[in-house]
Amino acid sequence: MTDLQVSRLSCWPLFRDCLAYTISAAAVLAMISDNRIYWYESASLLLIYGFYILVLCFDIKINQYLMKKFSPCCTCFTKAMEENAEQQPLVGWRDESGPLIRQQSRTDSGIFQDELDYSQLSTSLHRLDEVSEGTDHPNVFTMPEADMKRILWVLSLPIITLLYLTIPDCRRQFWRKWFMVTFLISAAWISAITYVLVWMVTIAGETLGIPESVMGLTLLAAGTSVPDTVASVLVARKGNGDMAMSNIVGSNVFDMLCLGIPWFIKTAFINTSEPLEVNSSGLTYTAISLICSVGFIFLAVHLNGWKIDKKLGTICLVLYLVFTVLSILYELGIIGNNPTRVCGN
Repeated sequence: MTDLQVSRLSCWPLFRDCLAYTISAAAVLAMISDNRIYWYESASLLLIYGFYILVLCFDIKINQYLMKKFSPCCTCFTKAMEENAEQQPLVGWRDESGPLIRQQSRTDSGIFQDELDYSQLSTSLHRLDEVSEGTDHPNVFTMPEADMKRILWVLSLPIITLLYLTIPDCRRQFWRKWFMVTFLISAAWISAITYVLVWMVTIAGETLGIPESVMGLTLLAAGTSVPDTVASVLVARKGNGDMAMSNIVGSNVFDMLCLGIPWFIKTAFINTSEPLEVNSSGLTYTAISLICSVGFIFLAVHLNGWKIDKKLGTICLVLYLVFTVLSILYELGIIGNNPTRVCGN
């Protein structure tokens, strides 16, 4: 088994998502500057996200145009990466003796460039299907042998049983054609569990006297980001660096712009007589910090040679800790002039 520690990136997907994130954060920052949200402002957030989706629909043509006209350095990098990709089987896939080999390319962001990519994908999926049919998937109710795994298995057994009874296992032959139902039910469960998480965090913050912004920056942010983190780690281990980075940044674009949904419902349907009042002091600092963080990550990736490795991971972890500590100190009123607000007030 080949175990790579480095995953290559292409410049366009990261630049596209970082630019979209910067625009969305700047839009939110401009809207909350007067502590009021009007219906047309919240609607503009939805329009911005719709335009982002439209750009993704024409991503291939935009990518090719920008590479040829405005980014000769990125074109050189793309050619170099394609040359190196032939020597780099993906992490977690078998070596040359195994049936599953897929070459890493700049198309691993999920968008294919030509018909050859479709044929390669079809061949890979066909081989994957052959292997999966002969694989005996382990029973989720089998108790692990390690002591710590047994403890975790017992604690998670109720939720495992509930998910097992409600979500079809599309890896098995009987449920193979029910993959879309599996996806929709899984999304519904994630939404329900996230709602319960937000409710529990709110109650805990109100009970302990912790400001709601601090609870959101720590427990809530960590809890709701677990699905994105797991998905990014899985695709990164398979060598799909662009897909991992697009998932990380793109999910935050979705979170930022989807603020417009509750704001639009509140201002356009529930309370149409007056704008929505928001406390923008903490949000302003957070939005500015997010814009700076995105710029720093893009610069760090560029200086690191468009690679995902341990050095870049360490830099991102340190950046996250610094951002979290400064945000908590600001929300608690230790630095700045931000008044402390407790959950429920």
